[in-house]
Amino acid sequence: LKGANWDVAVGGLGLGYTAAAALEHAEVASLTVIELFPQVIAWHRKRLVPLGSALCGDERCRLIERDFFAAAMNPDVGLDPENHGRKYHAILLDIDHTPSHQLDSDNESFYTVKGLTTLAANLHEGGIFGLWSDDPPDAHFTGLLEQVFAEAEAIVVHFYNPIQDKESRNTVYLAMKA
Repeated sequence: LKGANWDVAVGGLGLGYTAAAALEHAEVASLTVIELFPQVIAWHRKRLVPLGSALCGDERCRLIERDFFAAAMNPDVGLDPENHGRKYHAILLDIDHTPSHQLDSDNESFYTVKGLTTLAANLHEGGIFGLWSDDPPDAHFTGLLEQVFAEAEAIVVHFYNPIQDKESRNTVYLAMKA
């Protein structure tokens, strides 16, 4: 992304790592985190997880309880229930294991040209969609992104996993709206 004053949305709060990484950038003016489960939001608000204080103490960060996929697939509502039709400079998604292994089969329709096109309507021109995946790059999914976005790529990220005490690999898909 270029410039400053970025509005960023994160789909999936979890332990807060994606949201915290976004807030590390001073260019982020606002962060909307969309989480389905109220219990997960409560963990953060009650400071029961390590990043709860940082996220809830940052005035740029707002936690919203709702279904990311239902919101992303409804262009009349959009991701922000208080600002219908709001556009973002970046949308980062870390909910399903991979585009082909969803936590809920209802999410499957999101990972299609129609679903991704609807999501892209929530982005500013030049906006970025980022998706974390637990599998190696999937050429089929990258092809879907290329049909919807001006640019798309799958990047393998290597990192030390302290739980498994070994190096792990994940894929991050990045796609830019024209």
